Amino acid sequence: MSERVYIFDTTLRDGEQSPGATMTPQEKVRMARQLETLGVDIIEAGFPAASDGDFESVRMIAAAVKNVQVAALCRALTSDIDRGFAAIKDAVNPRIHTFIATSELHMKHKLGKAPHEVMDMAKAAVSHAASLTKNVEFSAEDASRSEPEFLAAMCELAIEAGATTVNIPDTVGYAQPAEFAELIRFLLGRVKNSRKAVFAVHCHNDLGLAAANTLAALAAGARQAEVTLSGIGERAGNAALEQVVMALRTRPNYYNLETGIDSEQIYPSCRLLSRVIGMPIPPYQSIIGRNAFAHESGIHQHGMLKDRRTYEIMTPQSIGRAGTEMVLGKHSGRHALKAKIEQLNYRLADDQIDAVFEAVKELADRKKQIYDEDVESLILEKIFRIPDKYRLKYLTVLSGNIEMSPSAAVLMEIDGVEVKTSAFGVGPVDAAFHAISDLTGKKPELDSYMVNAITGGADAQGEVTVRIRDGQKTSVGRGSHDDIIVASALAYLNALNRMAKKEEERECAAL
Repeated sequence: MSERVYIFDTTLRDGEQSPGATMTPQEKVRMARQLETLGVDIIEAGFPAASDGDFESVRMIAAAVKNVQVAALCRALTSDIDRGFAAIKDAVNPRIHTFIATSELHMKHKLGKAPHEVMDMAKAAVSHAASLTKNVEFSAEDASRSEPEFLAAMCELAIEAGATTVNIPDTVGYAQPAEFAELIRFLLGRVKNSRKAVFAVHCHNDLGLAAANTLAALAAGARQAEVTLSGIGERAGNAALEQVVMALRTRPNYYNLETGIDSEQIYPSCRLLSRVIGMPIPPYQSIIGRNAFAHESGIHQHGMLKDRRTYEIMTPQSIGRAGTEMVLGKHSGRHALKAKIEQLNYRLADDQIDAVFEAVKELADRKKQIYDEDVESLILEKIFRIPDKYRLKYLTVLSGNIEMSPSAAVLMEIDGVEVKTSAFGVGPVDAAFHAISDLTGKKPELDSYMVNAITGGADAQGEVTVRIRDGQKTSVGRGSHDDIIVASALAYLNALNRMAKKEEERECAAL
């Protein structure tokens, strides 16, 4: 019988620390519900002591999910642990996750503590956490660069103090698979009370080995994998959930390990994350990328026609990619759209379905076929978009290979009041942005501008993602439309609206 591996998902904590991946509390709750549907065992919801916003997000997630453990990350400080527990105490199964660095480099230069002082702090933190909940995880930060004997002593002390999970992180992605597996075997053999706790691993991808190191550790005896959807996370990211889970599923005879993940929810989960944070899935991303199941070579195509197994070690359906496409158009009915929305794993009220239905009809008048990605884009645009302080009503541009500079005329609403202007730019998008900036009085720097075709074909919707900066404040915006200039304007306004929302929240918090 296969042994069970627990999947600890930190997309909403470590993943959100990835530059540009910040989510609103409502977006975090949506992602948490999808992670619950996916079947993860533990959701690390955030770092409650970091800010009031993070505290509230963790509290909302703890209340929203029922069939999954909810963890709060805390430094080895009583104040952090109390704050963390306050955020998750109403969860069905709350977990406190406390950590402290154990490598000589970190202890000396970051903590300014001697090893015995670090051990005292760890013991006090775990003991305090265990007085609040029986579900306590201890992490030895930078474990892969820690002295093994000291690391073993820390693990033993943490378990004795009440930790039920001990995490061995490769914090900076330094370890190699064989040596990381050897470290896990060493700890399981040296730590006297190791059988009283689950040993976990948390691997970063700085050398591209996060998934490999995680799998090597699991083969060596670790039984919890800390992962993120699409591998997002600090610097080069974390071990990708889909890579670890599908490796175990595709090679059952090699690992003899299983998870509780519903693999058919993998692609919908990663796709939802991509939409929420405004970062497209790279086409060559293993398992979930657009090209992961694409075959162009004649030899490959011939083999696939004979037997799919010649060039596919898993099926698209096994990760939730549809084998067939139900095409929506202007003659499709509301019931067909409702079925498609449910298939895409969205739960909408009747009035929300009506709003999407009208948007689909409007789009169908402009393009021949409506694809899944079109429907999903409309759902995010019409239903889940932040309430707008700034709203576009009309945009027209003049551009071409003429001597006169490109110009844009914009009619929009600001707090419900119609305003309009026109402006010039070096191109049509630049002109539209200048006009919007003139009307809003906001002139942020444009850090990045990305365009992605949502579907194929000349009539495809375009999806634009922008990142703007105003001093130290940054904001990501997304917009989609079959006119790429309109999509650009919608993305720019979405970023301004998100920035305005953050400013309102800061002002409310200050009162």
